[in-house]
Amino acid sequence: MAQFLFYTIIVILVADFGLERYLAYLNIQHSKLPLPTILSDIYNPEKYDKQQDYFRTNSRFGMLTSAFSFIITLLMYSLGGFSWVDNLIQSYTQSPILTPILFFAVLYFANDIIGIPFEIYDTFVIEQKFGFNKVTPTLFLIDKLKGYGMTIVLGGGILSAIVWIYTVTPEYFWLLAWAVITAFSLFMTMFYSEIIVPLFNKQTPLEAGELRTEIEKFAIKSGFNLTNIFVIDGSKRSTKANAYFSGLGSKKRIVLYDTLMDSMSTQEIVAVLAHEVGHYKHKHTLINLLISMPSTLLLFFVFGLILKSDDMAQALGGQHASFHLNALAFSILYSPISLVLDIATNVLSRKFEYQADAFAAKYGFAEQLESGLKKLSATSLSNLMPHPLYVFFHYSHPTLYQRITKIAQ
Repeated sequence: MAQFLFYTIIVILVADFGLERYLAYLNIQHSKLPLPTILSDIYNPEKYDKQQDYFRTNSRFGMLTSAFSFIITLLMYSLGGFSWVDNLIQSYTQSPILTPILFFAVLYFANDIIGIPFEIYDTFVIEQKFGFNKVTPTLFLIDKLKGYGMTIVLGGGILSAIVWIYTVTPEYFWLLAWAVITAFSLFMTMFYSEIIVPLFNKQTPLEAGELRTEIEKFAIKSGFNLTNIFVIDGSKRSTKANAYFSGLGSKKRIVLYDTLMDSMSTQEIVAVLAHEVGHYKHKHTLINLLISMPSTLLLFFVFGLILKSDDMAQALGGQHASFHLNALAFSILYSPISLVLDIATNVLSRKFEYQADAFAAKYGFAEQLESGLKKLSATSLSNLMPHPLYVFFHYSHPTLYQRITKIAQ
């Protein structure tokens, strides 16, 4: 049985890699098609050549990094690398709680350190070449260290709680672990912008002026109680623009990137904000949270069933069932189910985006939203012709063509 599980894991890894490469190939080929008339005004010929160059450069680099990651992962599974790490850690401690924590810590930091050269090249070569990068080497290092700190505190804390629950009550592990993750997700939904974002970016309330006045006028018109409007200094890292909505209830806030304010007119910004308000009005954040709860419960229920399986650990070269080896094997075996759930989530997310667009259009911002979306694509050198199959698997938003066509109806 262990050998069967091992080969199943290898087949899943190879199939996943093959699928992703096939989708990437389709996406590259499809990007060469002529732009539809409705999108022809986004780029002039010179800038469109730059966009195509940017897209292909990123596509080639993505293929290189994914191939490298696939080879390393395949070697770790095939040559017993995970059992070697397990044995190394157990030579220092056999604590049922500390061992899994150290095991995943070693894998996380080893994987991240191996990936640093690729991150550096992406940031300081590709993004720099196309005029997006604003990150300095010092900021890159600080961000990396802060990321490590967050992983140790938050990731290590959650992992410790889950492992502890399993050691105390294996029978009800799946239910209690699900409750912990659900509570953590709710907490992060409420307080992410107040606790996590300030570690990396400065958020300041939007100052009084034409933009705030127009936003407040829209808020009154749409019946949206909006007091928390913040501007984030996204320009310290990139020239790309964005905006997002976060939080629930009294903790809700809208965050505008300073780069967004530099590239759009007041009415276009209000249109983008109206889209974000549409997400709140349609309760999309709450719905996503409620939908994630049963899928997470299913994950932990199945996970709880296999944690005692010796075969799962032996598939990775271990001798007996252990939380970390079984978890690692399970993460691969569960990935086909996860893929289906991810596709369903993306389908729903794209529906939500249409609803948010329709909300903005209902309040008279159809034209401004269309022009704003075009500017967002132009400033980011976005691929305007993604392959439909690539969109189906990976896009949480409809394509620009789909959104503009829908808005115009």
